[in-house]
Amino acid sequence: MAVATEEAPPAVLTRRQINVVFTAILLGMLLAALDQTIVSTALPTIVADLGGAGHMSWVVTAYLLAETVSTVLAGKFGDLFGRKLVFQVSTVVFVGGSVLCGLAHDMIMLIGARAIQGIGGGGLMVTAMALIADVIPLRERGRYQGALGAVFGITTVVGPTLGGLFTDHLSWRWAFYVNVPVAIVVLAMSARALPSIRSAARPIIDYAGIALVATGASSMILGLSWGGNEYDWDSPVILGLFAAAVVLLGGFVAVELRVREPMLPMHLFRNSVFTVCSTLSFIVGFAMLGAMTFLPTYLQYVDGVSATDSGVRTLPMVAGLFVTSILSGNVVSRTGRYKAFPIAGGAVMSLGLWLMSTMGPGTSPWLQSLYMFVLGAGIGLSMQVLTIVVQNTVPYADLGTATSGVTFFRTLGSSFGTAIFGTLFTSQLAPNLASAGASPEAAASPEALHRLSAAEAAPIISAYADTINYVFRWVVPVAILGFLVAWLLKELPLRDSARAAATDVGEGFSPPQPADRLTQLERAISDTMFKARDDRDEIERLVAESGTSLPPAQLWAVGQTHLHTRARGHAEMTAIARTHRMPPEVIEPAFTDLVEAGFARLEGDRVHLTDSGQEQLDRVQGAWRNWLDARLEDVTMTDPADRALLDQALDNIATRLLDEGDRRPG
Repeated sequence: MAVATEEAPPAVLTRRQINVVFTAILLGMLLAALDQTIVSTALPTIVADLGGAGHMSWVVTAYLLAETVSTVLAGKFGDLFGRKLVFQVSTVVFVGGSVLCGLAHDMIMLIGARAIQGIGGGGLMVTAMALIADVIPLRERGRYQGALGAVFGITTVVGPTLGGLFTDHLSWRWAFYVNVPVAIVVLAMSARALPSIRSAARPIIDYAGIALVATGASSMILGLSWGGNEYDWDSPVILGLFAAAVVLLGGFVAVELRVREPMLPMHLFRNSVFTVCSTLSFIVGFAMLGAMTFLPTYLQYVDGVSATDSGVRTLPMVAGLFVTSILSGNVVSRTGRYKAFPIAGGAVMSLGLWLMSTMGPGTSPWLQSLYMFVLGAGIGLSMQVLTIVVQNTVPYADLGTATSGVTFFRTLGSSFGTAIFGTLFTSQLAPNLASAGASPEAAASPEALHRLSAAEAAPIISAYADTINYVFRWVVPVAILGFLVAWLLKELPLRDSARAAATDVGEGFSPPQPADRLTQLERAISDTMFKARDDRDEIERLVAESGTSLPPAQLWAVGQTHLHTRARGHAEMTAIARTHRMPPEVIEPAFTDLVEAGFARLEGDRVHLTDSGQEQLDRVQGAWRNWLDARLEDVTMTDPADRALLDQALDNIATRLLDEGDRRPG
């Protein structure tokens, strides 16, 4: 395991600049997350327009697979070339893919354009999370990252409805064109506001592992999609795809066991909690995106609702998800017990899928809403705790890779779920329509179907209802498997950081994050620290015990000088004043006193700490460091490299606690 290296200097931004940066990051995250679900309500119309019903699920799957691979690469490229550049390039790639989607004249072009979108979307999401660590003060970082997670979840609500609105009132192509003006705003804001920061360490990129897992997963999904539809299950093509998937994924495991910085360290699977949570995360993603993709198709064909209404009608599922996510998180935070929730989630999810498989043309909207709420409740019961449980049980040095690993499996599960839902749907629809005696034209679109007379439409509607029921019925065993696997989850005492994270609903959605161990460790530690940070008596006691002879105003001046020197190579009084939106005259007395006391020297507008000033800084930093170390009662690190990582994180936090202090002159 590599020893931690010195991190890049933090950005020095005013509150207004931070808000602008966060807005740009938020819009970028919104673009990428929205396009996971915005097409679900437009799919029936897209198929009617472009044809290729057998490829319908790939409109979603191509995006998810490309996004999965892109998140891994973008995180490393951000360290190599700077997060700002990768964020901007990802925005350009995403908007280019969006334009191509809108211009698509057949399903193959649309699927290819969706893959380009996914590459950009993955880069946007993972660099958005990394940029938060670059520019947001440490004591506020958890709140901002949680907000991004909540946005990631909210898009599950608004995505299908927006897609329906565009489809009904403009064209399905506007579900993609709408990204263009938003992306232009993101580019303009990021060019103006985002700081250019690179990691101090040169990252090692596991190209072989990324390529093998991408091609292996794609081969497996292609085999599952084409089997029984394009080709017979025992055809050479399908058997070849499955054989290639086995060889490629086996090669991925072999590579991960040998490379210095693996994309997914195999030693994590020796931790049974990580293995169980990754399996459950795969199943949650499988059920959630699969259901969200095909429910609008059912509602439009069977119930005859518009694309917009089909998006609105899926809201009970999302409501169930949010209600149980919040409930489970709060209970886990209070009690410290979590095993019951994935078990209950598996059971409720199984029940919800079975209830969905019983729906038909005569099922009332209220009963449908109840069934969707039950399915969403089951997903939410499991979803909220999985990332938290993993973060609670892996060594602190593995926080980054373990967190990104769980979200990787959820995204992979979404890809497989959408593909398998699509395979089941396509393989069953053709014989059901043939039995109904339906002409291809009559079943080409929901609008065409519901223009028929009741007698002509009834058998076709029944064919679609039976097909969707068949799909949900076959997915019930997957949820039951999740229920059984959840019983294998070990229940261990929760760390303080895990309790703090459990109440944040954004944690449950966990947008893709860079596998940065140091950043994850800093956040986990700091989440448990800042309650005491708000206690002014505790702060004053700590500063007094450090032995510093500096009064508060001069101590603040020392901290600001240090911060600006780290970030820019030098500190200027005018820049410090501008950062805090105050006239230079307000802070000048503090720096003048600092110079007169021999702790700093002035060269024009520039401030430099003397050896005596650096000693005072080291005293206070050391006091913060000892205070933090004493409160990490749940950290047990015996590996020297792990301990070095913890020491680096604690030193970084101690520095920021001083730098972000709120004692300002005036």
